[in-house]
Amino acid sequence: MFLEKENTNSRKGWIEVICGSMFSGKTEELIRRLKRAKIAQQKVEIFKPSIDTRYSKSEVVSHDDNSIHSTPVNSSEEILTLASNVDVVGIDEAQFFDNKLPEICNKLANSGTRVIVAGLDMDYKGNPFGTIPALMSIAEYVTKVHAICVKCGELAQYSHRISESKKLVLLGETNEYEPLCRICFNAISNTAGN
Repeated sequence: MFLEKENTNSRKGWIEVICGSMFSGKTEELIRRLKRAKIAQQKVEIFKPSIDTRYSKSEVVSHDDNSIHSTPVNSSEEILTLASNVDVVGIDEAQFFDNKLPEICNKLANSGTRVIVAGLDMDYKGNPFGTIPALMSIAEYVTKVHAICVKCGELAQYSHRISESKKLVLLGETNEYEPLCRICFNAISNTAGN
């Protein structure tokens, strides 16, 4: 069971959210921050949803092949149980976790833990995705990263699905998704009749 740390002025927790479209560098930035915390001799634990096995079962891996060891979990409550006595908690693919994730992140931050969360802020239709909007509202720091639009080269914020699947959750890479800017995304959506 999670034991709350003694609340001292020298140890303050907070929540950081890294969000954006696919191929925008969210996981890359998460890994960078976590590796820096390790260099600073902080105790770090990293979690990801157990359904994310695209690159590795036990590592968080960016599309650029950078990686860091992680613990796959089935629910956000498992994070709370496994994250006792750590300085920094990293959570990748947060949009795939259950609705309790914001509450869990708050509990960790309130106990003095730095919580860094990465995830998609919009689904393939351009709608707010999963728990990311709620996490953004309670976070002290929000970093929105962008990909490059594959159609025009502008900054991209949409994860356009190029496969035929209509499932909300479809783990994938470049064969299922492409990053698009607002103009290109809307042009394709209007043409497709979405």
